[in-house]
Amino acid sequence: TRTAVMGKQIRGQRKGRGSVFKSHSKHRKGAVQHRALDFAERHGYIKGVVREIIHDPGRGAPIARVVFRNPYKYKLDKMNFLAAEGVYTGQFIFAGAKAQLKIGNILPLSAMPEGTIICNVEEKQGDRGKLARASGNYASIVAHNLDEGTTRIRLPSGAKKICKSTCRAMIGIVGGGGRLDKPMLKAGRAHHKYKAKRNCWPKVRGVAMNPVEHPHGGGNHQHIGKASTSKRDAPPGAKVGLIAARRTGRITGGSDK
Repeated sequence: TRTAVMGKQIRGQRKGRGSVFKSHSKHRKGAVQHRALDFAERHGYIKGVVREIIHDPGRGAPIARVVFRNPYKYKLDKMNFLAAEGVYTGQFIFAGAKAQLKIGNILPLSAMPEGTIICNVEEKQGDRGKLARASGNYASIVAHNLDEGTTRIRLPSGAKKICKSTCRAMIGIVGGGGRLDKPMLKAGRAHHKYKAKRNCWPKVRGVAMNPVEHPHGGGNHQHIGKASTSKRDAPPGAKVGLIAARRTGRITGGSDK
């Protein structure tokens, strides 16, 4: 016999089903990634040209449509690259181990000196770009370890990460920076912003709900009434608030950037 379960599915559980929570991808321009790693990029370079710079709905960063000649067949390969700040239409983009150190070019980390500003960095060799991809973001090369073939990079969050030196990255910072400097000012602008992304706005606070709808709901005043943290392996209906928090409270003291 099943025991009666109190409460109902919370919003976080409903999101897993998709339905109205699916991303709005109808007008998106396709995956933004580096070329598939091939002989030309490993041992020399390949030249492409920026045909146009376009907006991708739901993405703050502009996209550069880059056209390469296919090295094996008589055809053109059209790629969507992140547009680094300063990239323009008609510009030649060079990708490969022997490409020049210029904004917009794609090189392996081993070919870049320490201190180079990079974006759209591969996490593992050949994954075509995973790190530092949001508008205005960049990573920087901290140090090379030649013995182990690894490179230490500083991510936009300030965290340091060690990647293989064969991972590729684009030189420069992602275009569309300063996007968050202008305040939203009114709800209508937030509405249109998130309309292009997915159904995640407006967000009702848990304490404003009834006990049946959220673990933080209910009570004669809007208060959580229990610890705001929850453990990593909490069951789906109880996994709310600060999940697996290492620390809580205000961040005090200077930053170590």
